[in-house]
Amino acid sequence: MQNANTINTGSSDITLVIGGTGKTGRRVVQGLRALGRAPRAASRSTHPTFDWNDQRTWPAALEGVKAAYISYSPDLAIPGAQESIRALVEQAVQAGVERLVLLSGRGEEEAQRCERIVQASGVAWTIVRASWFDQNFSEGEFLGMVLDGTIAVPAGDIPEPFVDVNDIADVAVAALTQAGHEHQIYEVTGPRLLTFAQAAREISAAVGREVRFEPIPREVFAKGIVDSGAPQEFAWLLNYLFETVLDGRNASLGDGVQRALGREPTDFAEFARRIGARGLWNPANGEVAA
Repeated sequence: MQNANTINTGSSDITLVIGGTGKTGRRVVQGLRALGRAPRAASRSTHPTFDWNDQRTWPAALEGVKAAYISYSPDLAIPGAQESIRALVEQAVQAGVERLVLLSGRGEEEAQRCERIVQASGVAWTIVRASWFDQNFSEGEFLGMVLDGTIAVPAGDIPEPFVDVNDIADVAVAALTQAGHEHQIYEVTGPRLLTFAQAAREISAAVGREVRFEPIPREVFAKGIVDSGAPQEFAWLLNYLFETVLDGRNASLGDGVQRALGREPTDFAEFARRIGARGLWNPANGEVAA
């Protein structure tokens, strides 16, 4: 049954999900399909193709679209993101898009500059400003460390309210399909603060083996990223996040999940139990789980 505040759309109206194969995007696509909507997942591997570095791919992706979820890869903080967001928003509005939902990051002034571009678009907008993802430990940068048994990052005792990506997607789907989310900034976090050491203990309890946290110097971490062959912008981003964002500025809880969905956010322990039960953190497996 549809929510009483569901936005009425025509059968041919399309919701564009930029980054539709990524952590949040593919879940947004799944959520929209569950509601009987017509999502268009867009990335460099889809048809039509969407490439942030090639504006010639944008018009086909925007054709017939009434609402769009915008997830910028790898992060709104990287140099050049602001110019890309401005160009996309201009094209989207010209193409007839009436609703924009932007995935943003907490504590990132660069990301908030991009937010202001969306807010000035003249169409309905919602900002989903997220903390660090739980799924970084199961689908992203820290999975290999968990499998190896040591999460070695340049983080101390500064806590972070890690958020489940499924909660982010639920908020985004609500903003794309329901009235009442216009002109809202939702700061989405988990329900409690955790240091990396505490997160490692939660993972250990869920997987039944020790996964420890080892703080390392930032220069050692930075060198390790470069030596791994990671793309330059990705290496820059990880260093930025640990040097700048994880400085205590985000050591507080947001109420975005509660305000948008009327429920509590998923606890990290619940996330860890879910992933642990699926065997993802068993070194012999290493497959992606939701």
